[in-house]
Amino acid sequence: FGKVGFEELLGCSLLLSVEALYSPSDDVVELTPSNFNREVMQSDSLWLVEFYAPWCGHCRNLAPDWKKAATALKGIVKVGAVDADEHKSLGGQYGVRGFPTIKIFGANKNKPEEYQGARSSQAIVDGAMNALRSLVKDRLSGKSGSSGYSSDSGSSGSSKDVVELTDDNFDKTVLQSDDVWLVEFFAPWCGHCKNLEPEWAAAATAVKEQTKGKVRLGAVDATVHQVLSSRYGVRGFPTIKIFRKGEEPEDYQGGRTRGDIIERALDLFSDNAPPPELVEVPRVRAASSHRLCPRFSAGAAGRNGYLEVMIKMAEKYKKKMWGWLWTEAGAQMELESALGIGGFGYPAMAAINTRKMKFALLKGSFSETGIHEFLRELSVGRGSTATLGGGVMPKIHAVEPWDGKDGQLPVEEDYDLSDVDLDEDFEKDEL
Repeated sequence: FGKVGFEELLGCSLLLSVEALYSPSDDVVELTPSNFNREVMQSDSLWLVEFYAPWCGHCRNLAPDWKKAATALKGIVKVGAVDADEHKSLGGQYGVRGFPTIKIFGANKNKPEEYQGARSSQAIVDGAMNALRSLVKDRLSGKSGSSGYSSDSGSSGSSKDVVELTDDNFDKTVLQSDDVWLVEFFAPWCGHCKNLEPEWAAAATAVKEQTKGKVRLGAVDATVHQVLSSRYGVRGFPTIKIFRKGEEPEDYQGGRTRGDIIERALDLFSDNAPPPELVEVPRVRAASSHRLCPRFSAGAAGRNGYLEVMIKMAEKYKKKMWGWLWTEAGAQMELESALGIGGFGYPAMAAINTRKMKFALLKGSFSETGIHEFLRELSVGRGSTATLGGGVMPKIHAVEPWDGKDGQLPVEEDYDLSDVDLDEDFEKDEL
């Protein structure tokens, strides 16, 4: 090229690259990363959005019909356009691979549908009205797709226990909470996020139940709530962070199965949870299905020593969420009989699973070391178990709770035997 020809060609190229297909006077809403969430994602309206490139010939051919359809649908369906050549992040967010691409943002804005119809204004209007009828029908039947998590995440769990977090509710719900939070930052188009969804939902339900709501699982659609994703430096999806009140968030480094997530959540719970209370059996109102129940016959000092051992073990195994009970020897004879420990060998200890009606007895010493070995074997499934006598939990009798003192022997009455004639043979035998 000559100097003048090259400059003319460069000028034409620049002119072509910056020329927009739509203007503010059109009924087509120009969408950008700065207004997309507000206009589309947070809207109750149905949206048809074209992703285009100014240099694309097919996009230029579509523009007149797109404008005409926007005018026809004005006040009924929103029609927008994204310059995906300039705003590549938006195009990439919705998997745009070619131009023009048209997406329908309906009931579930996080999962837009691709428009597959013809590119005439009439066909576009017809497609929009069909989508609108479908949206209205869903609303009449009570369906809602506003959350990134579906109401049914498979046979193993529902997403009802995954808390939907937003730019507006995050600080109050998470940062000001005394609970521990595991928060997933996801993108609706992300395949790894879709694979994680049923695992996250199932884990959320299990963790809520096992920690009594002290550890919660939440989810943030990072494509909508970009203030949050920016604040916490989210660069990929899914990203999981752990939030504890007054502490800097930490990255979750564990596995992505429900088992991995539940295990980490229980670890977090046990880090801050008080040990379970060691309860005397007569005062029990409700207890865990897994119960550890020793029987004592020692005096106050010895009994308190045994109780201290139990309290230390309850602290050590608090992550197991077991109930810890104790009773005085002989106070619950039906229970002792069902466990086969009545009458001797005190202190004794039994681990009872009331769901399976199975139990195991401590065979080693009643000490921290002995009990630890006993519980460790049970935890890994190697302990010896037996069926509870009769296959049902024996009746627990109400007795007076221990007052913390040594028991008192009954007071013997004095009898005057001076006037009693003893049998002579008896006296000889005694002598």
